[in-house]
Amino acid sequence: MRVLVIEDESSIAANVCDYLESRGHAVDAAPDGVTGLHLAVTQEFDAIVLDLNLPRIDGLTLCRRVREDARRDTPVLMLTARDTLEEKLDGFESGADDYLTKPFALAELEARLLALHKRHAGRTTPKALRHGNIVFDPTALSVTVNGEPVRLPPKPLRLLELMLSQPTRVYTRADLEQAVWGDHLPSSETLRSHMYVLRRAFQAVGAADPIENVHGLGYRLAPSARQ
Repeated sequence: MRVLVIEDESSIAANVCDYLESRGHAVDAAPDGVTGLHLAVTQEFDAIVLDLNLPRIDGLTLCRRVREDARRDTPVLMLTARDTLEEKLDGFESGADDYLTKPFALAELEARLLALHKRHAGRTTPKALRHGNIVFDPTALSVTVNGEPVRLPPKPLRLLELMLSQPTRVYTRADLEQAVWGDHLPSSETLRSHMYVLRRAFQAVGAADPIENVHGLGYRLAPSARQ
């Protein structure tokens, strides 16, 4: 693997880089968020090790910019000093794929990176999802409606992708939460908040609300989105 380590604590960065290189991986390192962001969006990596607390640009902001602005889907393993649910959820919300709490075993860090890389490399690249006037491009991670680009953060984008994959299906709350958050289930209002963001993004470009609430059941694509 080619790994980017973005960590401002020199001792931790050196230990991680030395260990990964001894295991046959190619490693680049960045001591701050600005340098790390530049490398992450201008070069190709198989995985990124990203510290949460960085100078110049913090880890959450950096990860969000990699996902939303640069549209990169490079697997991100976030390092955090605090083992709190809120901090972990913030990491996942920003687009991180996994997290590891300091202090950590270097062997576990490598194992998690290999697992992330395997899942990422094993993904098939599906064709564009088209339904009515909505088009989702899985390669560019972009959405258009009537040819107009719709800017979506990672989680609302994933929700829309899921619903477009089976556009006539009614998705329960549990269906959507499991598909997007896996075992790290969000708080009760998180799904509703992301649905709101999704709807507002379409309204911002003058398009109809693409989501319909199905009373007592969940959500589905609205009839207006299927025309």
